Amino acid sequence: MGLQISIRESGDVTILDLRGRSTIDGGESELLSSCLRKLIAKGARKLLLNLADLTQVDTSGVGVIVATYVFLREQGGDLKLLCPCGRVREVFRVLRLQEIFPSFEEETQALASFRGRTYFATR
Repeated sequence: MGLQISIRESGDVTILDLRGRSTIDGGESELLSSCLRKLIAKGARKLLLNLADLTQVDTSGVGVIVATYVFLREQGGDLKLLCPCGRVREVFRVLRLQEIFPSFEEETQALASFRGRTYFATR
């Protein structure tokens, strides 16, 4: 199954529920990149990627996530991960990205982590 993305909001946090796999050969990484760019263009600065149902991610998909994280941080925003598991967790572990990305097992904890910090758009 290719990548499927569902978008929902909780307050001022935009949650992307990712399902399937994100690989370069299927073009899913470009789909993810395009979706994230559109959300950021619309003003989203707090993004939570729900990876619970993401079965696979390759370096292209990881590159999209890293680039988005860096861009958001430069703009005063943030990107956090929810429930990375299985192969996806292993990829983040091997690349030592679990040390960089805030990651949570519970959605309520992830959402609470965005509170208490001021996020703003810079130009």
